[in-house]
Amino acid sequence: MNDRYIRQVILPGFGMAAQEKLLAAKVLIVGMGGLGCPALQYLVAAGVGTIGIMDADTVSRSNLHRQLLFNTDELGQPKVKLAAEKMKAQNPSIQVQAYPYALTRSNAAEMIADYDLVIDATDQFMSKYLINDVCVLLKKPWIYGAVSQYQGQLSVFNLQLDSDSAEPIHYRDLFPVSPAPHEIASCEEGGVLGVLPGIIGTMQAAEAIKIITGLGHTLYGRLYNYDLLQASGYEINIVKQRDPVKIDQVFFETMNYDTNCEMPEEDPDMHDIEEINVGTFMQLRKDPNVFVLDVREKHEYPPIDFADAQIPMSELHTGISMLPEKSICVICHQGIRSVYAAQLIKARRNLTVYSLKGGLTAYFKQESR
Repeated sequence: MNDRYIRQVILPGFGMAAQEKLLAAKVLIVGMGGLGCPALQYLVAAGVGTIGIMDADTVSRSNLHRQLLFNTDELGQPKVKLAAEKMKAQNPSIQVQAYPYALTRSNAAEMIADYDLVIDATDQFMSKYLINDVCVLLKKPWIYGAVSQYQGQLSVFNLQLDSDSAEPIHYRDLFPVSPAPHEIASCEEGGVLGVLPGIIGTMQAAEAIKIITGLGHTLYGRLYNYDLLQASGYEINIVKQRDPVKIDQVFFETMNYDTNCEMPEEDPDMHDIEEINVGTFMQLRKDPNVFVLDVREKHEYPPIDFADAQIPMSELHTGISMLPEKSICVICHQGIRSVYAAQLIKARRNLTVYSLKGGLTAYFKQESR
């Protein structure tokens, strides 16, 4: 027996039978970021026989605080190429297939069909819906993970239970429709403590091992929420929607997974917004006829004292009527939500509206020079 796996083979209830199941398994990890890296490393170490890794991205310096598989000397290099090489060196007995491109509607079915289960290590809602819908069509289980700031989520979807003939619970039972892009801050906007995706990604690997070996109880039908600051977690039971979305081939072929998250659905006729640089912003904010609006959420840092009002993006739909008849300059953390906010204001009030390009990140960067 290979002594590489001896510490898990000797576990009660594990043995060679479970190890052989791992060796025969094929797992696809979509995303080689903060979640995907630890999930990959632990599945390789556990002896999962074939692992596919998908990501179109290259290593950047801002990745390194949470993607410990990479280092400074590798900036600019493709993530999946580096990851595959390192994992083959870590465990030569397994196969790592590298796919240096994104998962799209045109390739998703073909890709996922070759694997037993999928680990979602993406940071985009529409990627999660794409994974979900293809897994439903192909009857494949998948493991959901998400992180933001100090909190993470984890669940298992579309697990086919022999004892249950009902349609499996899937992602659209939890989130029937995607939130608008401005409603939830990305890690780029809201930040994330580097250890958090390591925790959630490792837990995704644990769920994969349980699914493959049949050991223990998976998180299927349960959404686990982890709060790092409080060192605590809680679960929410997930049930089928009373009127579930019917995911069939027609639904899949007509769903636009590339653009559905780009604009709020209730405002299809959006307007071009002038994005101003920091210098222009600093001049405009001195003008009494210009109103500076901060659309960050209440808890976001750093605090500022030069905004005329703070109306969080999540509350802007009801707060637009309170804006004065002035030119509006919208700011947020990275200059992403501010564009959507400005478009919404323009559509509702027809005011002159600007967005600070690069947001407060650009502002404080210039101030520090």
